[in-house]
Amino acid sequence: MIFKIYNSLSKKVEVFEPINPPKVTMYVCGITAYDSSHLGHARSAIVFDVLYRVLLGLGYEVIYVRNITDIDDKIINRALKEGKTWKEITEKYIEEYQEELAELKVLRPTYEPRASEHIPEMIEIIQSLIDKGFAYESGGDVYFSVEKFSQYGRLSGRKLEEMLVGVRIDPSEKKRHPLDFALWKSAKPGEPAWESPWGPGRPGWHIECSAMSLKYLGETIDIHGGGLDLTFPHHENEIAQSEAFTGKPFVRYFIHHGLITVNGEKMSKSLGNFVTTRFLLDRYHPEVIRAFLLSKHYRSPLDYSEKSMQETERALYKLYETLFWVTKAQPVREGGLRTDAQKLNDSLEVFQHKFLESLFEDLNTAQALGHLFGLEGELYNFINKYRDLTIEEVELLKRANKMMTDLSRKYLGLLEEEPDAFFQKERMRKLRNRGFSIDEVLDLIEKRFRARQEKNFTLADEIRARLQELGVRLKDTREGTFWYVE
Repeated sequence: MIFKIYNSLSKKVEVFEPINPPKVTMYVCGITAYDSSHLGHARSAIVFDVLYRVLLGLGYEVIYVRNITDIDDKIINRALKEGKTWKEITEKYIEEYQEELAELKVLRPTYEPRASEHIPEMIEIIQSLIDKGFAYESGGDVYFSVEKFSQYGRLSGRKLEEMLVGVRIDPSEKKRHPLDFALWKSAKPGEPAWESPWGPGRPGWHIECSAMSLKYLGETIDIHGGGLDLTFPHHENEIAQSEAFTGKPFVRYFIHHGLITVNGEKMSKSLGNFVTTRFLLDRYHPEVIRAFLLSKHYRSPLDYSEKSMQETERALYKLYETLFWVTKAQPVREGGLRTDAQKLNDSLEVFQHKFLESLFEDLNTAQALGHLFGLEGELYNFINKYRDLTIEEVELLKRANKMMTDLSRKYLGLLEEEPDAFFQKERMRKLRNRGFSIDEVLDLIEKRFRARQEKNFTLADEIRARLQELGVRLKDTREGTFWYVE
């Protein structure tokens, strides 16, 4: 299959053609380590994790760089506020972030460089830009002159005149043009600083990505990714400084994902609707979070609400439950495939093609999930309808199970656990959060079972109601009682 992806540079979906196949170079903007990561950071990590998995699945040798900004105004301000060093602040939040991504089954990039470890490379680029006339020193600061780069605005589609509307210059800045951006900032008292030809200071935000991309991936890279909010000015500025420095195209494919809203409003601290990744991991299984973040096309905005998370959880539980019953299926007679089983076999034949086709057509994870849940529905209906399974039908169910789990694990990072283990962990986690032990619930289920055997249905119903109060949902089957916790 051909892989296609939307390129923010051309504003259209294009066939992906790397510079030097089978090698692919990919750079993604990571976190600024001054606070706990939030749902937007998780979406970015997971979107590009799936892209990384797809490229690997296509046989490419991917060199994947995801940077960490560990020196920045926000970091310095947080350190001053808490009376700590900038290093203490960044180490804390970097460690948190990496632990959260590990829980979310996000694959580690090839390199995860930090800005503070690449100051010499940044100074070299800045000096070259000054020498070439693209940048200028002003009172210890160094600025990039946007007027000197004729293609400035190419990515965002903006013109300089339009960008100037409403722009205000901070009195402390020494720019020649309102849109010029800082490459180097002179040190203020008490701030971390590095020596440079322009005096002690630290790099501006934009220059770090150009320096690290150049060091690890080369002058022209295949893919650069990040959130839609990075298009301007961050990625626009990266293009300008990188191409001015090398004289070559910086990126072939710019890929941007949509932003997160919360109950229809933009997620922000000022609105008090800031949802951290840790908050969600404490409430939901990591795969629920992954499935939610992949439930919309990556370029679309995604609205977070408790309702949408619960709906995703129920859908994932249903998927795992179906696979649970599939793993328990045993043949009871000889024979081939009945009509409904043949229909299921036909669906299985086209499932893999449709699933991969969705991912290879602009990374449409929402559609891929739709095919996965569609096949799950057919499986569930079949195993609930028929108990007298043939040997061939059980083999069909096993093939379906393997195909669904293999594709989901490889490309989406879902269905990583065996159904039994998944439900056991979820039961224990949810009951523990509510102050109950699994033994208490198992005791109630056993008492209800005995009451039903003794035909004491009044008591059985009372116990069932008690379990429902705890969030326990029961499903009585011929094989016993299946249960989970909402």
